[in-house]
Amino acid sequence: MNFEDYKGKVIFIGAGPGDPDLITVKGAEAIKNSDVIIYAGSLVNPAVLNIAKDDAKIYDSAEMDLDEIIDVIKKAHSENKITARVHTGDPSIYGAIAEQINQLKALDIGYTIIPGVSSLFGTAAALESQLTLPEVSQTIIITRPEGRTPKPSEEALCKLAKHNATMCIFLGIHMIEEVVEELLKEYDVHTPVAVVKKATWPDQEIVRGDLSNIAKKVHDAGFTKTAMIVVGDVLDQQSGEQSKLYDPKFAHMYRDAK
Repeated sequence: MNFEDYKGKVIFIGAGPGDPDLITVKGAEAIKNSDVIIYAGSLVNPAVLNIAKDDAKIYDSAEMDLDEIIDVIKKAHSENKITARVHTGDPSIYGAIAEQINQLKALDIGYTIIPGVSSLFGTAAALESQLTLPEVSQTIIITRPEGRTPKPSEEALCKLAKHNATMCIFLGIHMIEEVVEELLKEYDVHTPVAVVKKATWPDQEIVRGDLSNIAKKVHDAGFTKTAMIVVGDVLDQQSGEQSKLYDPKFAHMYRDAK
């Protein structure tokens, strides 16, 4: 990546789920070479910024509105500086980059996007779980409950739950009772549930249960934010059939069947 080509431009960076070692090499290099850094301080681990240049100007977007963010970018653009816009996890999932990109296009300011490790995958690693299992679930539904941000009616949790697939629910821990109530309309009451708070951070915490008791367990643990809810029978790693991938009787272009 030739950073001379990004002067006056914006680099959107997925910082990963929390552990600063989980940012991509490309993302880390972008932070090292940026003159202005705007990061989501309410979610991004500030340790990710330890590699920034000593003279980089750093802004916490948790304290800013969209117009203020764009003003900082416009100033950096006018000074031919590189701006790193650092989001948690991967910026394509609940990262609010679309509204920023629309403004940049209108201002004719160039940009690029560097993907990151989503908290979804940090959560799966923390749970030591495979989110898809043969004959159990081959589908992962990524969603959130409706709050102040509205959702299309067809994406209500109870409608998505009809699939009985693995469901990964962002931004819902503060309304865990409502989430469980919606899920119970379609999932069995004994469906396993795991909640991971601050996956991959040093103070990561995990609560496991099922739909009958997870709400109480979450309250007892004191979880109120920054947690992922995972629902599905895949959390019972003993269930399901073995995959065909390493089945000795299964042939493919790299291996003959035995």
